[in-house]
Amino acid sequence: MGADRERSARRTSVRAVVYAICGAVVLGGCASMPDSGDLRDVESTPRQDTQVRVFAMPPQQDASATAIVQGFLEALTSDDPHYDTARKYLTTGAAKTWQPDAQAMVLANGPSIQTDSRSAGREDPDSITYMLGGGEVATVDAEQSYTPAEGPYSQKVHLTKDAKTGQWRIDSLPQGVVIGKSDFQRRYTSVDKYYFASDTSDETSGQPVAVADPVYVRSQVDAVTQVVRSLLNGPTTWLSPVVRSSFPTGTKLRKGVSGLTPDDRNRLTVPLNIKASKVGSGRCTEMATQLMFTLRNLTTTVDSVALEGAGGSPMCEVNEQQADTTAWRATTKRPGYLYYLDAKHRLVRMPTGSTGTTVVAVSGAFGTGTKPLRSVAVARDESTAAGVSSDGKALYVTSIVSDSELGAPVVSSQGATADDRLTKPSWDARGDLWVADRNPDRPQLYVLTHGSGRPLAVQIPELDGRIKDVRVAADGVRIALVVEKGGKQSLFIGRIERTRSDDQQEVSVHELRDATPGSEEVTAISWAGASQLVVVGRQKGGVQQTRYVQVDGSTLDEQAPAALTGVLAIAASENDRAPLVADSQDDGIIRLPSGAEWQKVVKDGSAPVYPG
Repeated sequence: MGADRERSARRTSVRAVVYAICGAVVLGGCASMPDSGDLRDVESTPRQDTQVRVFAMPPQQDASATAIVQGFLEALTSDDPHYDTARKYLTTGAAKTWQPDAQAMVLANGPSIQTDSRSAGREDPDSITYMLGGGEVATVDAEQSYTPAEGPYSQKVHLTKDAKTGQWRIDSLPQGVVIGKSDFQRRYTSVDKYYFASDTSDETSGQPVAVADPVYVRSQVDAVTQVVRSLLNGPTTWLSPVVRSSFPTGTKLRKGVSGLTPDDRNRLTVPLNIKASKVGSGRCTEMATQLMFTLRNLTTTVDSVALEGAGGSPMCEVNEQQADTTAWRATTKRPGYLYYLDAKHRLVRMPTGSTGTTVVAVSGAFGTGTKPLRSVAVARDESTAAGVSSDGKALYVTSIVSDSELGAPVVSSQGATADDRLTKPSWDARGDLWVADRNPDRPQLYVLTHGSGRPLAVQIPELDGRIKDVRVAADGVRIALVVEKGGKQSLFIGRIERTRSDDQQEVSVHELRDATPGSEEVTAISWAGASQLVVVGRQKGGVQQTRYVQVDGSTLDEQAPAALTGVLAIAASENDRAPLVADSQDDGIIRLPSGAEWQKVVKDGSAPVYPG
C-alpha cells in the first residue's frame, strides 16, 4: 500500500551501456548489437535493484540495418534525457520530426523485429523495411497518463543507406517510444499530481479537497523537474472537468530551469515565470500546497516548497504541516475506529490502533440491533452511519454517537432477492451518501446530499451492465463501480460531474475506465490510497487473489497482501497506518497489520468497514 502514498523509494532503471574512462563497457544483462546474423527479438532484461544510471551506445561504424534497429530500440531503454543517442540512429530529417514524448507503447515483452515480407525481394539494396511486433499492454500518452491496452502491436520502421557515408539509418518510424513491460517498470515511476476538486470542500473543515492525478515519469531523468512541469501543465484530460489548479493559466518554470533539487535544509525552491507573480498570498499557499503534496508523493527529501516569481522575488513558502492545514487529503486522516457487524447484526467498533479484540456497540439504533443489518458505511466524521437491512430492501441513516430513533428508510428496493436489491453504501468527504439498487427491472445509482433528503438518480451514459458494488472516492469526484455483465464482473473508475439546471442539481458519471483488465470476477473492493484500490477477485482461469490496482489500470511493483482464500469483504483506509481488514469465510473478521501476518479478530462478524 505504501507505493500509493508518500512514496520514499523508487526502483530505477539498470539496463544499458555506460561510458568508462577507458572506453565503452557493456553492463551485464544488456543485449548486444551485432552487425550481422539472424533477426531476433529485443529482449527485456530481468529486474535488478541498483541505482546505476543507464546510457546507450551510439551506432557502430558500418553496422548492419538489423543492428541499427536493435541499437535504436536499446537506446529507448536508456536514461538519456532527450534521447540524443537514439536520434543518432535516425537520418537528419527523421531526427528532427521524431517526437519520443508523444507516447510510450508498452509491450508484454521487448519488441520483435521481422523483415517486412512485402519489401522482401525488392531490387533496391539501399532500402529496407522492418516490422516491430508484440502484444500491447498499455500506452502512456503525451500527458503521461497510463491506459491499459490489449491486442497485437505492429509498426513499420524503414531504413536507407546514406549515399555518401554508406551507413544505414532509420528514416521512417512511429512517433513515441516502444518498450517492453519490464523495462517500463524499471524506467518509469507512478506519481500522483495533486489538484483541488472544483466544487467540493470537506464537510467538517471546509477546506478544499485534494485530488490525486496519477502520471508516469522517467524515474532517473530529473524526476523532480519532470513532475513539477507536469503539475504546472495542468490535470490530465480525464480528470480536468472536475478539478482546478491554483496556478494561473500559462504558469511555467522560469526559462532555462532544470535539475530542481532541495537545498541542505530540504527546501525546494521553484522559480516560476511572470504569469504567477501577481497572485495573492492565499492562492500562493494553495499553489505551494499542490507542489508539496505532489513532491512528497515522489520523495521524502522535500520538507518545504518555496515559490519564486519573476526576477527571483520570493512569493511564499509552505511545509508539510502547513499544506495539511490548507487542503484536505484522505491519506492524512487516520480513522478513529474499525467497524463491523457482530453475530447479532449490530454495528460495533474497535479502535484502529488496537492490538486486542475488544469491541463495543455504537450508540443508537444500529448498536441496539433493533434493525438487523446486512452492510454498513460510516460517514467520515464518524458521527453518522448508513445501513442496509438484512433483507437488502431498505437503506437507513442514523447517528452512531447518540440514542436517536431510526426513522424511515431513505432508499428502498423492490428487487426479488437480497442480491437484487441495495448495494453496500459509501460516503464521500462532502458528506454525500451513495448506493445502487441492483433490481434488474429498475437498476439505478443514487446519491443523497449529506445523507438525507430525496435520493437523486445518477446518470451513467456509458454503463453497460448492472452495478454490483459501489465505492466513492473520498474526494467526491471519482467513483469505483463493480459492473456485472454476462456473468463477468469488472471494476470501472468513473468521473463524477455535478451541474445545476433550473436550480436543481444533476449528477452523472462519465468516461468509465477499466481498472482490472482481464478480470473474470470482482468479489470485493476498497479504496486504499489517493489513487489506489485493494481488489479481491479472479482473473480468467485463475484463483481468487487480493491485489492493489491503480485507478488508471496499472499495477505497481509492490508486494500484494499475504494469500487469503474465501474473502467475502475487504476494508482498507486511504491512510496506510490503518491495517487491512477482511471478512474471511473460514476465519471471520481478520486484520493484517503492517509487517505481520493475518490475525483473527473475531469468528462471528461480517461486513468490516473504515469510515467512507
